[in-house]
Amino acid sequence: PDEGFWIGGRFCFHVYITEEYNMAPPSVKCLTKLWHPNISEEGDICLSLLRQNSIDGMGWAPTRRLKDVIWGLNSLFTDLLNFDDPLNIEAADLYLKDKEAFRNKVRDYVNQFAKR
Repeated sequence: PDEGFWIGGRFCFHVYITEEYNMAPPSVKCLTKLWHPNISEEGDICLSLLRQNSIDGMGWAPTRRLKDVIWGLNSLFTDLLNFDDPLNIEAADLYLKDKEAFRNKVRDYVNQFAKR
């Protein structure tokens, strides 16, 4: 990303397209370890459009395309942080309690695991 907390980081994802695509969403995993409220350190991703059924109505639909997935992943690094339903609760709590400590921890992870 060129802006935000993860600026300067390079993050790799594995996108697996099943035979059920486009009726089912692709399976996506983050291969780069990072500190993020919506991505676990194991690479699991909390993003509505990757869910077959989502509470917010923004889940997968046959009209969605891979470009929507890429847009959604990109938005996780800019403006789509979800603190109401975080996957990494510790990261979300740190952000809400101490944004500077959160920023420093993100920088540490970027420098250690995601430097371009």
